[in-house]
Amino acid sequence: MNDAALRRIWLCADDYGLADGVNRAIRDLISRGRLNATSVMVVGAAIGRAEVAALQDTAANSPRCAIGLHATLTAPFRPLTMHFRPLNGGLFLPFPNLLRAGLLRRLDPEMIEDEVLAQLAAFKELFGRAPDFVDGHQHAQLFPQVRDAFLRAVKEAAPAAWVRQGGRRKPPAGLLGAPKALVLDVLSAQFRKRAARAGIAFNPAFAGAYDFSKEPDFAVLMDEFLAELPDGGLVMCHPGFVDETLRGLDPLTTQREAEHAYLASDRFPALLAANKVTLS
Repeated sequence: MNDAALRRIWLCADDYGLADGVNRAIRDLISRGRLNATSVMVVGAAIGRAEVAALQDTAANSPRCAIGLHATLTAPFRPLTMHFRPLNGGLFLPFPNLLRAGLLRRLDPEMIEDEVLAQLAAFKELFGRAPDFVDGHQHAQLFPQVRDAFLRAVKEAAPAAWVRQGGRRKPPAGLLGAPKALVLDVLSAQFRKRAARAGIAFNPAFAGAYDFSKEPDFAVLMDEFLAELPDGGLVMCHPGFVDETLRGLDPLTTQREAEHAYLASDRFPALLAANKVTLS
């Protein structure tokens, strides 16, 4: 197949550092050439020198594997900055509360900027360099008030990094029927404008949002995600192996194993070829 006819996309596994089972699954897929990006939670329960070295060693053998910061501003995680507010029992707010506070203009953007700067500094300390890109856990980087603080921090501490926007590129008729994705479309419209104004690069389109609780067939979803994704677009995924740490921190558990199983299978490269998509 002529490489010029291929669409090159990013397939990004979120949450490296969340739990050991997540880390192992992500490294496994990178080693197989089934991922070309992962974003790291520096406030996660399973991040440290050994986990970072293992990721760097695995990614070094991949022809195109970006490593980014998964900026985390929602529960059940704790901020790195001592003065961060508002908190809930010492933890960040749950994401619905953070979104509501942003919509009501009740957040302190300076505190958010300081926290994102602290997480960027922690990433640099662990990896010895700035991240290739910066995104946000539970899409918090897109929220009102958060987005401006987030972009200022990236511009200051990682000016060469690109950022993730969560909007799809679909005709209007295709925007209905997926409430979660529609919310991301709306939030991302303002995020893209602000990123462009700041001179910060971002992915041209996004896919990967779905209702995890329904545990749908990930193969069917991936086919849908790839169908209208342009060159340079990004698909978010959450592969992982379930362990006690994961169960204690995140409601997304067994579906992570379903995602890993599909991405590790022979069906996935066949789907990429059928859609004329490459990760390399």
